[in-house]
Amino acid sequence: MPRIPPRLIQSYIFGGSIRSHQCLRPSRTATASLLRPLHTSPARHSPGVEPPSPNDAGDEPYVPLRKQIKDELKRRKAAARNPSSSPPNASAERLPDWELTVGIEIHAQLNTPTKLFSVASTAPSPTPNTNITPFDLAIPGSQPIFQPTTLIPAVRAALALNCTIHNTSTFDRKHYFHWDQPAGYQLTQFYRPFATDGHITLYEHDGISPEDCPMVTIGIKQVQMEQDTAKTITTTDADGSESHLIDYSRVGTPLIEIITHPHLAHPRTAAALIRKIQTLLHSVNACVIGMESGGLRADVNVSVRPRESASVELGQRTEIKNLSSYKSIRDAIVAERTRQIDVLESGGVVLGETRGFSVGDSETRRLRAKEGEVDYRYMPDPDIPPIIIGTDLVTRLSETLGTLPDAEIGILVQEYGISLKDALSLVALENGGRAEYLYAVVEELRPFLPPAAAAAGGIVPLARKAGNWVLHELGAAANSAVEAGNDAPLFDDEGVCVVSPAQMARIIYHVERGAITGATGKELLAGFVAAAGDGKGAPITSGDEVDAVIEREGMWFKGLDEEGYKALVVATREDRIVEDVRKKGWEKGRGKIMYWVGRMVREGGGGVDAKVAEGWVRRALEEEIGVDGKKGE
Repeated sequence: MPRIPPRLIQSYIFGGSIRSHQCLRPSRTATASLLRPLHTSPARHSPGVEPPSPNDAGDEPYVPLRKQIKDELKRRKAAARNPSSSPPNASAERLPDWELTVGIEIHAQLNTPTKLFSVASTAPSPTPNTNITPFDLAIPGSQPIFQPTTLIPAVRAALALNCTIHNTSTFDRKHYFHWDQPAGYQLTQFYRPFATDGHITLYEHDGISPEDCPMVTIGIKQVQMEQDTAKTITTTDADGSESHLIDYSRVGTPLIEIITHPHLAHPRTAAALIRKIQTLLHSVNACVIGMESGGLRADVNVSVRPRESASVELGQRTEIKNLSSYKSIRDAIVAERTRQIDVLESGGVVLGETRGFSVGDSETRRLRAKEGEVDYRYMPDPDIPPIIIGTDLVTRLSETLGTLPDAEIGILVQEYGISLKDALSLVALENGGRAEYLYAVVEELRPFLPPAAAAAGGIVPLARKAGNWVLHELGAAANSAVEAGNDAPLFDDEGVCVVSPAQMARIIYHVERGAITGATGKELLAGFVAAAGDGKGAPITSGDEVDAVIEREGMWFKGLDEEGYKALVVATREDRIVEDVRKKGWEKGRGKIMYWVGRMVREGGGGVDAKVAEGWVRRALEEEIGVDGKKGE
């Protein structure tokens, strides 16, 4: 077979066609190219049309495929930075002619050992239909028995959302018939929920839309307790038909439904709200199964209206059901907003209906109509007495709620000198366990402070360094252990780290006082993490102390003398580094300076102090380029 020129291969990839006398045949129909987003030139040929010869006059210059890919990536990054360059309805947070209104209903599974009205376990079971009682299956004659332990996490969640807790609440029957609801009704709190009138404040660091910055407050209408439904498992038979299997183990699992007011006006802020609510629920131990594991689901109500409209009424809303990721929430709102705008601009009418959306879709799909309010025939349940919540219980739970994420971030930034970005990560990791670990490490470091600094409360410099080790170096050590085949968790179920706070503090102290190098400290940390697993390649065993390992392995820092540093500077010198600093100056050339320092550290055999090495590098540069902190001539 003759060799096909790259130009023709490119034509096939981008246009779907090639010369008929080659082995690839012209396309009969217009087919979408796999790399269609890279097709940027209007002069390109169309599918089914023979491309011009590379020698034809007027043909556009050949552009290598790799360059096209790089240019396309640059274009996409630029579009992400400047949303106005994208199509108006594609991803813009705010449209000039239309106003978006969003309200959200969030269903979160409570962290309880039993179901809401039975003693059946809520723990996951590998065997279907095992965690059930007669009441869960709606066996005639069985009665609901409210489990008081389910109330504790529910109240903690409502307090975290700044709600008013009512002393008396009741349960109602919400009637509808579906195979996942054996009783024909769901027990919920429609008329008298246990908590109402809350709010949650979102800040810029929560990832809200720029239009809502620096902060926006979203009202919480109510929080109510209710039952979950059964789990439907869909299988495909050999003949291609579908079968629906029902696992009733999930029926009756306690949920809270959080209903917001329609205060959201931007898709990104809506996704940020769900993320923050999940973080809050985790922080107070109310709900420990997140959206990524199916323990939190969201229904989104979307409506649009013209901005110049004098009417104060909102547009007709549609509901998008069962969204299970932050990205799907934002994408679904954008897609439904675009659909409603297109309908109204074409003279149509938006219908009240329930719609669905799947990850990767660009449009919502109709599930069922809503001709006005659905008649669920709510009625008070005659078998469940009112739920009485004592003021003493609410007071006790308020006092033991702990530090919420926003307050925690403020402490880390203002009192410990941690950057906002690192503080957000510390609060998010291990559901706040990483931040608790940092506090313990800092306490272990306090005795190492000089008396004058300790008296003045000068823990911030050491706390900032401890934050770097706890977040970045500990994470790097854990990643190295995983790559080596050791997948032991960094923190156990009780939140205890495999490296004790005392061990971490000792490593940081030795590095900071120059007793060991930073590289040696990282090696020690990786060894302690590896020892918690199979210990492969680690010179450490369980129970070893930091100082004992350093002594046994000969890790104490033995620095080079003056002649050693001079020789190492000469051995690692590169002309390009000197020229770069000469042209750019000290500030812009700092990257090259630190590269030189890095080479000295790597080639110094563990005897190089990076700070001392930087001083020798700068001295050598000053002698060569003849400047003192100024840009080279």
